[in-house]
Amino acid sequence: MKVHFLGTTGYHPNEHRHTACFMLPELGLVFDAGTGMFRVREHLQIDTLDIFLSHAHLDHILGITFLFDVLYGKEMQAVRVHAEADKITAIKEHLFNEAIFPVMPPCEFVELADQIELDQQAKLTWFPLQHPGGSVGYRLDLPNRSMAYVTDTTAALDADYIEKIRGVDLLIHECYFPDGYEQMAKKTGHSCVTPVAQVAKAAEVGRLVLVHVNPLSPDVDPVGLETAQAIFPNTVLGTDGLELEI
Repeated sequence: MKVHFLGTTGYHPNEHRHTACFMLPELGLVFDAGTGMFRVREHLQIDTLDIFLSHAHLDHILGITFLFDVLYGKEMQAVRVHAEADKITAIKEHLFNEAIFPVMPPCEFVELADQIELDQQAKLTWFPLQHPGGSVGYRLDLPNRSMAYVTDTTAALDADYIEKIRGVDLLIHECYFPDGYEQMAKKTGHSCVTPVAQVAKAAEVGRLVLVHVNPLSPDVDPVGLETAQAIFPNTVLGTDGLELEI
């Protein structure tokens, strides 16, 4: 089963990356609805779409407004946006305020359940992350394979979520900053590269993909990939258009 990287930067899009959006077409599953959400249309394979939000900051929810185009002409049985209750309330009251975007998209908003069964063979669980306003991460368990999505948090070896992601085959983890920006990372609720790699090693994951990188960096490698690989060799930098088998 493949995961498609439709948006791999944070805060705002740039010439090469859109904001957070990751899709598993075979399950009709999307993590976060950033500006990369417009790309979901070309990957729709089944007649259900379940979008799981990590939190309600604009770079992760703006793509919900794209659903009119994403779903145009598609026969869908169900389209659901899953999030914590307070995040759903904020989205409805503010993003879809009549003065901002006056039409509700063709979807149902669903409060996160303790455990979500996407089908008989796919189990999704979520866990809290430290981030201003609150955020959550996700773990997806499939027969013989697993992955986790962790974004908008400050990686640390004492982070509670390490046990939640332990042993996954694929970890997609935010890495907004290279090393040297630790104070800014802590202030904004984001991560520097060394702690992210240390978390991957401590959690004994199979592979690490760095995403939610700084859109202002002009570098091809904005976070210091070699630094991560020195700690956790099986690390790659996520890019828009990347496709990986879980």
